[in-house]
Amino acid sequence: MEKLFNQDAAYEKWDRKNRNKGRDNYFKEEEEESYLKGLKGRVQNNLSGFLRVMLTVFMVGIQCIFIIFLPFLLQSFTVYFYFIWELISVIAIITLVNRDQSPSYRLAWISIVLILPISGFIMYYLWGRRRSGKKKLDKYILQQISYGNSFLIQDEDVYLDFLYNNPVSGRMVKYMETEGFPLTAGNDVRYYPMGEDAFEEIFKDLKKAEKFIFIDFFIVAEGVLWDKLHEILLKKIEEGVEVKFLYDDFGAAIRTRRYFKQILEHEGFEVRVFNPIHKYTGELYMNYRSHQKILVIDGKIGYTGGFNLADEYANLVERFGRWKDTGIRICGEAVWGLTVIFLQMWEASGIDREHIDYLKYKVTNRILGDVHCQVISDGPANNPSNPIESIYNQMIVYSDKYLYITTPYLVIEDHMKQSLIEAAKRGVDVRIITPYIPDKKIVKLLTNYNYGDLLREGVRIYEYLPGFIHAKQILTEDAVVVGTINMDYRSFYLHYENGVWMSGKKIQEAVRHDFFNTFEESLEITYEDWLNRPHRWKIVQPVLNIFATLL
Repeated sequence: MEKLFNQDAAYEKWDRKNRNKGRDNYFKEEEEESYLKGLKGRVQNNLSGFLRVMLTVFMVGIQCIFIIFLPFLLQSFTVYFYFIWELISVIAIITLVNRDQSPSYRLAWISIVLILPISGFIMYYLWGRRRSGKKKLDKYILQQISYGNSFLIQDEDVYLDFLYNNPVSGRMVKYMETEGFPLTAGNDVRYYPMGEDAFEEIFKDLKKAEKFIFIDFFIVAEGVLWDKLHEILLKKIEEGVEVKFLYDDFGAAIRTRRYFKQILEHEGFEVRVFNPIHKYTGELYMNYRSHQKILVIDGKIGYTGGFNLADEYANLVERFGRWKDTGIRICGEAVWGLTVIFLQMWEASGIDREHIDYLKYKVTNRILGDVHCQVISDGPANNPSNPIESIYNQMIVYSDKYLYITTPYLVIEDHMKQSLIEAAKRGVDVRIITPYIPDKKIVKLLTNYNYGDLLREGVRIYEYLPGFIHAKQILTEDAVVVGTINMDYRSFYLHYENGVWMSGKKIQEAVRHDFFNTFEESLEITYEDWLNRPHRWKIVQPVLNIFATLL
């Protein structure tokens, strides 16, 4: 049974079975121009970016070391002084118990305070509570989001018609509409089961851009994918097309050259960087990232999904075996939702006092598609009321026939775990696909640890054998969500995320088709397999689980 968890053995077994089997690309048209065929990717690291990240980590580490050793420096003074700190730690625990944050988050900090009475309290005071600096920054971001939301207007006829014809999924639609996510109809949506498929279409659409291009990614890495994108965008800028490029600082620091932003600005790009990592180290706000992935072309076409701007996402270079990601291309009114989210984060990443003219980028899309869409988003500024976690949980609760999920990480709250178990117990076919080959070994241990209760109660879990599955989607008989949202604490509470809730026969069937192809390529894990996992895992996992929300 130990062999089950040997990556090389499992991969070789899969490879012998599938090396002559072509990938089922069910939507691919007849021979077309390929932008990626024959390209060989590269992984390019930037030393200065790496040093900048390490310097930030070092600064935080120094704070941690000083705090941990502070009690030893104070213990020679007096017993009474120590007693005062113990009393303060008790107060901190009482405060935590009564906070309106997630139970797992509170448990992690309570554990730290109990293990390190003095140091734990100081850590909590510095990093665990909502400090004024973070509140001020959150308030600023919420102001930008609130302003953008004023441009999202619900078509009452579309809304009421859907509620009348779809009483079950209509409950979710009503909830999302009250959270500021309007329902749109008549969208045409194409689904991509692999990242390379999405990028082929992206390059083709970019070449046709006439007015503006908006790009927002978490990870940006220089490589052949970036080279091709950069080449196209430079031509568009020469043609007078406006290009706004937004990326997360942490996601790009190590894999882009020094002065990357300045070089692009010199070339005519408009560039903004979300949350520079060297700022707010004293409050650990550097932990709050923009994980969003959005690409909008002329307000007519919108893309989102799990893929980033790096060669591995299009399998141009091998990292952790074959990299499976998914995404969607939208034409229709839902594109406006993606446009608004982009502009909200664009403004949140700048210092301009004047708001952007949103309506300059609004296009009336008269597409006769068959998909109802609600574009969703949230982030840490919303804490503790995070609508995306609730949307996921409601999809689980309202599922009746089947519930299929792909996620690279499975680190969830007890209430969501219980919802999955209850769905399985009422006869829903619940299946979850996670990676066999992980990108983060610690998170793999936590993901595996979460299998236990789920497997015991009837949830089926698969691990994607060809490599790393980075896709983030949840499918029921009523709807599907494709986007950037992992089923973990970071996505639900620490990151800015986006996705699209969709109801439509063709798009749901396309995603369901891909799920069954992926099930065939995956290894199903049984409860007996889990019980017989390596002994070293059994020792480490319970300890890691205590601090899962802080990792």
